[in-house]
Amino acid sequence: MPTQPVTHRHENPIPPIQSIISVMWPSFIMASVATIVFFSIFDPVDLGELIDLPELSRIAGYTGGFFAFWFLTSMSCALTCYFRRPINQGPMSKQEH
Repeated sequence: MPTQPVTHRHENPIPPIQSIISVMWPSFIMASVATIVFFSIFDPVDLGELIDLPELSRIAGYTGGFFAFWFLTSMSCALTCYFRRPINQGPMSKQEH
């Protein structure tokens, strides 16, 4: 069955909040798992001494690590969502000019 090119935008676009949550929620879950696994192997105090931050507390290390993992996984999820879009559904397709 051949596919037809899309000549107009979809009638019901995904609401922006749904797009944001569809990226942030799975990345939050994966950042939580990554934080648990990473810090069960490495101690944040030892890592702080390694990068020349001897005053780094465990809580600060866990917090910074979690947000770093959350940033990385959210960028991964966002790029996946971005690259899943068909080319002709961009901001302005050539057919709309």
